[in-house]
Amino acid sequence: MTRKIGILTSGGDAPGMNAAIRAVTRSALTRGFEVFGIYDGYKGLVEGAIKPLDRSSVSDIMIRGGTVLGTARLEEFKAPEVQMAAIAQLKKFDIDSLVIIGGDGSYRGAADLSAKGINTIGLPGTIDNDTPGTDFTIGFFTALTTVVECIDKLRDTSTSHHRCSVVEVMGNHCGDLCLYSAICSGAELAITPEQGYDEAEILHTLAHLEEVKKKRHAIVILTEKITDAELLAKKISDATGFSSRVTVLGHIQRGGSPVPFDRVLATRIGDYAVQMLAEGKSSQCIGIVNNQLVSTPIDVALRTPKASRKQLVEMFERLV
Repeated sequence: MTRKIGILTSGGDAPGMNAAIRAVTRSALTRGFEVFGIYDGYKGLVEGAIKPLDRSSVSDIMIRGGTVLGTARLEEFKAPEVQMAAIAQLKKFDIDSLVIIGGDGSYRGAADLSAKGINTIGLPGTIDNDTPGTDFTIGFFTALTTVVECIDKLRDTSTSHHRCSVVEVMGNHCGDLCLYSAICSGAELAITPEQGYDEAEILHTLAHLEEVKKKRHAIVILTEKITDAELLAKKISDATGFSSRVTVLGHIQRGGSPVPFDRVLATRIGDYAVQMLAEGKSSQCIGIVNNQLVSTPIDVALRTPKASRKQLVEMFERLV
């Protein structure tokens, strides 16, 4: 009997999701599977928004940002009765396997479905780089490129106005976008959840840079949800000689055509996901660790904290 695979994207969109959809679809078709696209994430799965995909369905989508399958958040999916409704929809199409592209919340949904008999494989698709089981997630490097381009432009105007620019970036509870963009742009401060928030130290450092080192500008990059960026900017203006302004990059970080790294990563991971299903493996999440493709049981990955960025933080601080 021909096996049937469903693909869905869940949670926040990320550049490179389309490349993953393409890779899963074509790799599965080549291996003799039938493939179905599930539209609008778990919400569409529960509602039965399912259509067959062929090779032409995924033509020319690799270069596009976002996700052609659409995405949505469905908090109600945590309820067992909602999960059973989703499984009923899969059974209508005789779909026995599901590839889910998203973050850790999407992985939890995959684990729940796996426990109820559906073969599931999770792919890490999020700009936050906070998904366990992988060094890098699909979309992270594209978002990083966008952030760095914006900060480079801000530096020009900050220098002209003797200004401290406070730039708030996404990341949820992970500081990777903040830290990596700070390294790439030569920022003066990076404030991440992992490092914690020490307002007095921040103000002292900026005052020292302005008064002693005679800096004409400063860039402070801040991970979202740590503190009120506008209030921090006001305190910087009051405590230093800098005139401080806030730039919240927001959802612009999610958009744009994926950079080559994300296209290759998504393609490698997508193809490997189908290989896992062909080998009869389930409830796995796929990742890349030390440039090698790996699979990790989803429940193990969800219990494993992300690797420490201590060495990167220490390097950044040496170079300020």
